[in-house]
Amino acid sequence: MNDGGFGLYVHWPFCQSKCPYCDFNSHVREKIDQTRWTTGLSAEIEYFAANADGRPLDTIFFGGGTPSLMNPETIATVIETARKAWSFSNDIEITMEANPSSVEASRFAEYANAGVNRVSLGVQSLSDKALKFLGRQHSAEDAIKAIEIASSNFSRWSVDLIYALPGQSLRAWETELETVLSFASTHLSAYQLTIEPGTAFHGAHSRGLFEMPEEELAGQLFEETQSIMASKGLENYEISNHAQPGEEARHNLIYWRGGSWIGVGPGAHGRLDICGQRTALRQVRSPEAWISKVEGSGHGIAESQTLNSHDIGRENLMMGLRLNEGVDLQRLSLQTGASLDTFIDETALNILIENGFLEINASHLRATSEGRQRLNAVLSRLIT
Repeated sequence: MNDGGFGLYVHWPFCQSKCPYCDFNSHVREKIDQTRWTTGLSAEIEYFAANADGRPLDTIFFGGGTPSLMNPETIATVIETARKAWSFSNDIEITMEANPSSVEASRFAEYANAGVNRVSLGVQSLSDKALKFLGRQHSAEDAIKAIEIASSNFSRWSVDLIYALPGQSLRAWETELETVLSFASTHLSAYQLTIEPGTAFHGAHSRGLFEMPEEELAGQLFEETQSIMASKGLENYEISNHAQPGEEARHNLIYWRGGSWIGVGPGAHGRLDICGQRTALRQVRSPEAWISKVEGSGHGIAESQTLNSHDIGRENLMMGLRLNEGVDLQRLSLQTGASLDTFIDETALNILIENGFLEINASHLRATSEGRQRLNAVLSRLIT
């Protein structure tokens, strides 16, 4: 949308097991009919191709769930269906999330041959004790092997880590981060563990089965993360994402910059320009209900909502202030037909600037490092 980019998100909702911290739309099933799901995902892409503009596709992202449980043939078919539906940008980014189990890692070459050119590895930790706590099915040794295999099969790849775990010391996190960066030196995502409602961890934490780190320690862990990443040349281009220049996750930048994307698969969300209107789309969440609806209607859309100018402005501020570059004010104006002061409390803006949480110039509004660390509080005061 107005140069924010155009992407395709494909949601694969199945996992081998449900991680206790995860609140994503993921499900464990004993048996999956890959042929049926290949047909369903392809059918929904074809539906959107007939109902969305024909602009070049910049990115494809296979998320989940665990997309590395998809057959390589399924990945290849989905990519080819998208290629027929839209022209591809010359440097299209095609990312697949993967778990670093040895079985999945052995298939990386097949995924690369299918068209995937970037992989995002859910390593989460290099501590076997922490991996067990997090409910992961791989070991630290598996993770290191998967990183090595990824680096030999893909020109671009990333690693995800989780920190601020119960009992985790600052020194232990520093050592873990340094070890990972000795293997993964172009893109790394580091997320603080959060306790989400509806997860197994939420119940366990409520019962007092474990304690989270104190706020002061969590802050120190965040600050040390920024320091170590910066020393390795990985810019903190988004709150939890660090990359060398040019290695940013281009698909996620579409979300953060207010671009347009199609979401296919159970529970997927999308943002499209339909008949000149910015439209929010949400798919049926249940895998079984989604596949049945697609087979009957050609799509699994559960909700379609036309966004007004204020909706678009609020959403773009909430997403754009996650970025180090901030919100492009010209793009905001083009997308909404309104200026920044339409969406914010100007008194709050001035206070947040005076206290070092926000910065503004002729082209961008951005959160400082201190502001991004406290972004929820900043947004609650700023946006009307």
